[in-house]
Amino acid sequence: MAEGITTLADLPFHVSGRYPKSVLIRRCRAEAADVTELSSREFFEQVRDLSLGLGALGVEAGDRVAILSESRPEWLIADYAALTRGAVTVPIYPTLPEAQVRYILADSGACAVVASDESQAAKVRAVWPELPKLAVLIVVERAPDAAPTAEERGASAAPTAGAPTAARREELSLVDAAARGHRRLMDEEGLGRMYKEAAAAIPADRLATIIYTSGTTGEPKGVMLSHGNIVSNILASDSVISVTDDDDALSFLPLSHAFERMVCCLYLYKGVTISFAESLDTIARDLQGVRPTTLTGVPRVYEKLHARIHDAVAQAPAVRRALFHWALGVGGDASRAARAGRRAPLTTRLQLGLATRIVLSKVRERLGGRVRFVVSGSAPLDVPVAEFLFAIGVPVVEGYGLTETAPVLTVNPLEAPRPGSVGVAVPGVEIRIASDGEILARGPNVMQGYYHKPEATAEVIVDGWFHTGDIGRLDDDGYLTITDRKKEIIVTAGGKNVAPTPIEAELKRSPIVAEAVLIGNRRPCITALLVPDFAALAHELGTPAGAEAREEVAERSDVKERLEAVVAAVNADLPRHEQIKEFAALPAEFGIATGELTPTLKVKRRVVEERWSAAIEALYAQ
Repeated sequence: MAEGITTLADLPFHVSGRYPKSVLIRRCRAEAADVTELSSREFFEQVRDLSLGLGALGVEAGDRVAILSESRPEWLIADYAALTRGAVTVPIYPTLPEAQVRYILADSGACAVVASDESQAAKVRAVWPELPKLAVLIVVERAPDAAPTAEERGASAAPTAGAPTAARREELSLVDAAARGHRRLMDEEGLGRMYKEAAAAIPADRLATIIYTSGTTGEPKGVMLSHGNIVSNILASDSVISVTDDDDALSFLPLSHAFERMVCCLYLYKGVTISFAESLDTIARDLQGVRPTTLTGVPRVYEKLHARIHDAVAQAPAVRRALFHWALGVGGDASRAARAGRRAPLTTRLQLGLATRIVLSKVRERLGGRVRFVVSGSAPLDVPVAEFLFAIGVPVVEGYGLTETAPVLTVNPLEAPRPGSVGVAVPGVEIRIASDGEILARGPNVMQGYYHKPEATAEVIVDGWFHTGDIGRLDDDGYLTITDRKKEIIVTAGGKNVAPTPIEAELKRSPIVAEAVLIGNRRPCITALLVPDFAALAHELGTPAGAEAREEVAERSDVKERLEAVVAAVNADLPRHEQIKEFAALPAEFGIATGELTPTLKVKRRVVEERWSAAIEALYAQ
């Protein structure tokens, strides 16, 4: 391992010693005066004090500490406070309902929870009586009158042998928990030195975290990742993604997801200033406030940016539309030449300066104007969207991985990217394709296994190779292309195999299609559920924009005619057995709260099919 870091517990010491910055971490808020800023020293001190506070509350090495919070500085502080104590952190998406929070807390055996606010704390209080191992609830933004009664804490529940009793359960604020640690530091001689020595003594193979996969199907599984798993991925990613302590990163994906969490670990390792967006809804505002040099996102974020810009251009006068498309063409020609390692024609080079000055630079301002590159992960990025980003002068680094691989397996090298592929294996990782097309991976980042699920572990790790469940192909240069999910291949009643993802991606290229889900497993033909982009339709057709009118919009004949044209255009390039015979326009957007999307905006097919079963049956009745 590299000097200064062998485990995640080393990171707070590493960043405070090597990168003494006045602003290391900040959080964007609605009011500029509310912006939270932490220096490298303040970050370290808050991690140390909370870690010692956790010790005062009875948290020991190996104990599980859950984090139920949106992304914010306190998420990282809680994570590293637990990790430097030798405890195991269990991230929980704040969008999950009580029942799923209870499942994760119970399955992991968490003894403590750090919740961001009263709404998240309420979920824990509601299920606390069912969790005999849960002893401590720490609330970041705790209401002064939020202290629960003994009955609310579950004091009437019968304690199990060896577990903390309800009477010993405690709820307090994050400030109070850290204050307990700081008092210990002042009162116990040599405690600071012992804290550092204990953190340094944590072995790389010790379990660091259990991350429950949100999953598009089935029950969540707890992925066990060691310190070594994640640190190996940090160092491998560092060798292919160039960031420095001069960079400013905007973070808006959930830290509960392995992708953003590892990226933030890399940022800390390299001394990058991390700014957390207030929420997903404030990204556009926070981009202007932070003016980042890099950011990470999932494809849907970039797809929305692409669609919104093209939608705005479509409403512009003819001259501006022509100018935009000319500039985009020039930028695309220049980008493709550079990526091919050749010099662009002289005319292109001459035109690029003008195109950049009058059009492309203004488009880049939507991302703050300083972005050197962006990173896309979690799902394949549509090629036209990637090409658009390159054309406007924002290189995109697309990678691939899974929670089970800590998570990065491949990255498209910035100096030789190939849109449509997810790049080449990062150092230390091996990739091969099984006889049925499944992608297999091996390396030091592959998980220890699924918590409490040895059978499930044995199914996916065979002879040291992790079976990803994704279908793909490798070219002669080692670039990997994902074609579909193995379990999502549709097999029609006629025995024909249909890969839905590429077809859905083609449908979503239309600015009026927000989501598309193909149906057809064990059915006579392929059909589709389409979620219109209601905002785009309002611009194009003058339809009502309000949520209350969406059912009316979905039934309008002019909307159906536009969607029919989109489907027909996609069908024109498909073999007969893959063509969409019927479609339904759905009157509501997919959402995380309704269960149709994972927290990283992946569609949960099973949930969609259950919720819209009546619409599906109506399609086949036709």
